Amino acid sequence: MTGDENSEDLSTSDSNLLFAEAGPLAGSQERLVVFAALDSFRRRQNLYALPSSQWQLLAAPPFSLLETLNAVDDALDHNADLADEIVQLDLAAFGLLEEPPKDSEMNWQGQAKPNDMSKAHSTIRQFYRDWSQEGFRLEVEPLLKTILSDLASHLPLQPETLPPSLLLPGAGLGRLLFELALRGYHATGNEISYHQLLASNWVLNGTRYANQYPIYPFVHTFTNVTSRENQLRRHAVPDVHPGDAFSKRRSAGLPVGEMNMTAGDFVLSYSTLESQETLDGVVTVFFIDTAPNLIRYIETVRNCLKTGGVWINIGPLLWHFDDRAPGAHSEEENGNTSFDEDHSHKRPSHAKLDFEDKGIAEPGSFELTDEEVMALVSKMGFEMIKHEILPADSGYIQDPHSMLQNRYRCSHWVAKKM
Repeated sequence: MTGDENSEDLSTSDSNLLFAEAGPLAGSQERLVVFAALDSFRRRQNLYALPSSQWQLLAAPPFSLLETLNAVDDALDHNADLADEIVQLDLAAFGLLEEPPKDSEMNWQGQAKPNDMSKAHSTIRQFYRDWSQEGFRLEVEPLLKTILSDLASHLPLQPETLPPSLLLPGAGLGRLLFELALRGYHATGNEISYHQLLASNWVLNGTRYANQYPIYPFVHTFTNVTSRENQLRRHAVPDVHPGDAFSKRRSAGLPVGEMNMTAGDFVLSYSTLESQETLDGVVTVFFIDTAPNLIRYIETVRNCLKTGGVWINIGPLLWHFDDRAPGAHSEEENGNTSFDEDHSHKRPSHAKLDFEDKGIAEPGSFELTDEEVMALVSKMGFEMIKHEILPADSGYIQDPHSMLQNRYRCSHWVAKKM
């Protein structure tokens, strides 16, 4: 199209119509496929941009980079198959058509923003952490053992009595929620991210058997890779089928608890009068540093815990809002959209406020040290029963074969509501 006087308009305007509301690539699944294809094409083009003798050397064994890119494409297709399963289940749950009319108010296609695509990618990777055998063993099971030990000491299951009721804010894909209910606790998860909610609904309610779907969580990573075998390593999810696990425990005469999930902002959902003093325990794992205002989180935990109730916490202090601009009401106003904001219309029913309570989207933020967190929790009506810094062995969606290893030294504490 060189020399065409309209070429500039086509490159800056008409090409975007492909992704417009009525365009052929409006759906999120179509975009996912196209973007993956573009990335694959870019890598091939970069390879071909080398001098001919060099790219031919890399295309031949033992490197075979072109074959590697083909294998990456195949792995991405498997990840897309899992994403499609989630979409199909949740379309049915919401009563939505897979191919809605373009002019329908219920047309869900073409709504995804680039940040939504990033969240979807991250959610697929999180299946490795929560629901693959290796990820659970390395990253989740050690935390679970610590939590179960705390519960045995401070909220034990008692024969002939109702199981303790637990809340897990930031429940994510629901693995800890499932494990605690499996062992007899009445456990409720709370999650703000619809990406996480849709995915957890699928894994908890939509899978048919263990190890049903293959995923390739680290296929996108081309840096710090020890071998292509590791980059293309296949994992199966879910490593445990939730329904079968509950059935086996019931058949063995072992107690099982109830498992529920609520959607929405933790502060807005549980600072209400209806939630006041309803829970025996709150378990927060890799959660409290998602607070722009930790005071609001502590107030909310205190509101929903019974007197004498126990708060168990494990996690780092990677404060998610440490770059929030002064006066910003949300991460989106900061150019960072790591949480859903479809919750700002809600407010605690018992609060008399002269402003609209936006929960996590409320303006203002601060960051504390671990010592200061301990002091703040204690000042706000809790007795600190236990506190320790765990060894630096907690990864978060960490490829154990990568040449780069990130580890957290998590703060672990147990507090009782006075």
